[in-house]
Amino acid sequence: MTALRTGSRPPAHRTGPKPPAGLRLTGPVAGVWLAALGVTALGWIVVAARGGDFLTVTNTVAILQNCVALGLVAVGQSLVILTGSLDLSVAYLISLGTLVAAETMRDGGVLIAILAVLALSAAVGLANGLIVTGLKVNAFIATLGTAFILRGWIEDNYTGPAGEVPDSFQRLGYDRVGPVPVSLFLLLAVALAIWLVTRRTRLGHHMYATGGDEHAARLSGVRTRRTVVAAHILCSLCVGAAALFLAARLGAGAPWAGTEARYDLESIAAVVLGGTALAGGRGGVAGTLGGVLVLAVLDSVFNQLAVDPFFKNVVRGVVIIAAVALYARRRRHPRGRTA
Repeated sequence: MTALRTGSRPPAHRTGPKPPAGLRLTGPVAGVWLAALGVTALGWIVVAARGGDFLTVTNTVAILQNCVALGLVAVGQSLVILTGSLDLSVAYLISLGTLVAAETMRDGGVLIAILAVLALSAAVGLANGLIVTGLKVNAFIATLGTAFILRGWIEDNYTGPAGEVPDSFQRLGYDRVGPVPVSLFLLLAVALAIWLVTRRTRLGHHMYATGGDEHAARLSGVRTRRTVVAAHILCSLCVGAAALFLAARLGAGAPWAGTEARYDLESIAAVVLGGTALAGGRGGVAGTLGGVLVLAVLDSVFNQLAVDPFFKNVVRGVVIIAAVALYARRRRHPRGRTA
């Protein structure tokens, strides 16, 4: 308080929740990775009891490949949620990104296509951030509005798949190093970069501070508007990477690439399942990746058991609600304190 009365500014890195100095698998992070291990073991037992074989190389590769697109989107979604924001435009941005990638690769080459998709993604992220911070529109409404704009453009200009992805780029979606898909290295590289941003840079500390208490962060000299805009841009760039991966998998652009898999809600579910608070200021990439793996393993188990889609969604909903309830209980009754 003395610093505020004298007009001086305390260091911004002391404001709000400070991320741990290193990657420590504790609390929700450890919980979600143990849950992923438990779901995998349970899935193997259930599938084996039905006469199937769950832990085959083919099925393991399929699970890891399913983690890539959702993981890229969820890692980006983690950033905006950390700042207390949200992005519901990711599904339509993925769809448009695959179309732009495939059409540009057909006409102008792979490098130009990659730059075009990343530029488009950055522009959408910038627009989302400016609408949220400049026009003071709630993030839910702002990004939903952006999603409708993208949807309108797609529906007005495309009726089906478009463009063509060359075989050389499709290798990103299909090549493997042993049992490990090459695309998994893309996810790990992006996740590592985002982890370094959140844990080792001033911008990352500002994201935690802004999500923890935006007013206090602003009083301490954090430029909260710039922080939220930066989070939205980085989120959309991660979505652009997911669009490029899906274009490689599909071999063409697809208007339904992002919406059919519901990457908007799925990414939020993975983030929340990984222990990141929707209110912002708490969480991280490590937990999000664990949440992605849990959802991917569940999908694989359900597919092998030919589970009814309604029951599949019920189980996924129960898992997410139970996880959030458990995290909330831990925050209310931390270890070492009486209830």
